[in-house]
Amino acid sequence: MPDTPGVAVRDVRVDLSGAPVLKGVSLEAPAGSQLAILGPSGCGKTTLLRVIAGLQPIGHGEVWLGENRVAGDGINVAAEDRRVGLVFQDWALFPHLTVAANVAYGLPRNIRPRRLGRRNPEARKRISALLEMVGVGDLAGRLPGSLSGGQQQRVALARALAPRPEVLLLDEPFSSLDTNLRADVRAEVAHLLRDLSITAMFVTHDQDEAFVLGDQVAVMRDGRVVQQASPAELYRNPVDPWLAEFVGEAELLLGDADGDRAHTALGTVPLAVTQTGPVQVLLRPEHLVVSDGGGGVVIDVEYYGHDALSSVRLDDGTVVRSRVTGAPRHRVGDSVSVAHQGDPTIAYALAAV
Repeated sequence: MPDTPGVAVRDVRVDLSGAPVLKGVSLEAPAGSQLAILGPSGCGKTTLLRVIAGLQPIGHGEVWLGENRVAGDGINVAAEDRRVGLVFQDWALFPHLTVAANVAYGLPRNIRPRRLGRRNPEARKRISALLEMVGVGDLAGRLPGSLSGGQQQRVALARALAPRPEVLLLDEPFSSLDTNLRADVRAEVAHLLRDLSITAMFVTHDQDEAFVLGDQVAVMRDGRVVQQASPAELYRNPVDPWLAEFVGEAELLLGDADGDRAHTALGTVPLAVTQTGPVQVLLRPEHLVVSDGGGGVVIDVEYYGHDALSSVRLDDGTVVRSRVTGAPRHRVGDSVSVAHQGDPTIAYALAAV
């Protein structure tokens, strides 16, 4: 695959049936990177993907693929001329066509065969190479209905890669797979796309999936991008309380900020950014330590094998959660104390919440 351009979306707005769906979306995926677009259902994720693919016209803004503006300011490059591949949520394979014929449908028109056979050596070579690349080289003659979900997903990916796109868009491509298979397939796909240096954008509503797949994650809410950053930065410094809870378990404790610290029901908590006045302090369960003592009682314990999550009701009625690796160290009904143990955290001014 050749070097690929990045994607830039600038202040894009889209109305559907008179209702605003995208309300000034801006984001960027550097060349060769993987960007996960994360958000709840109905926030505009799929519409944004359709805009980039050229399947949905925009009312305002610009879309750039590398150095080429493909939408905006009177320009609207047709979908087939954008060199963008698209993998649908349900894979959209033709049930009456073989695996090879499904992949052939994605080839450029100048070499796409009407029939696969000896007279189409270039097409057969391309199809064989694509199927081998995605790990289903021995399934060329099978029909989609005889394949597992993971195999169908790989065939859909091969078809999307057939025209050698510069950008690949994937709309919740793993949502139809069971949990164990989903983890394996998405890891294989992510490694393949990185090896090919293709700029890829994944749409998902699964925070774990977004963090695993994305070099960066753009979180959408109500037709806007709330924040775009690396997974670690999103988790550590979410821009608002909603995002803090959306990208992981969060304890938002009321407190009174005094410079580089805040006074809360758990005691004094260090702050990464100085503030004053009433705040909500962001604490992650893995940064809360439960020990024998007083000041709280364990009201629930969830054990997952690799870790455990304990809920503690403090004397003032506040409930907080603490996560530990391995087996739980306390049982329901135990009297305990809870303390913050971690790096300085962030707080949100109550006036801004």
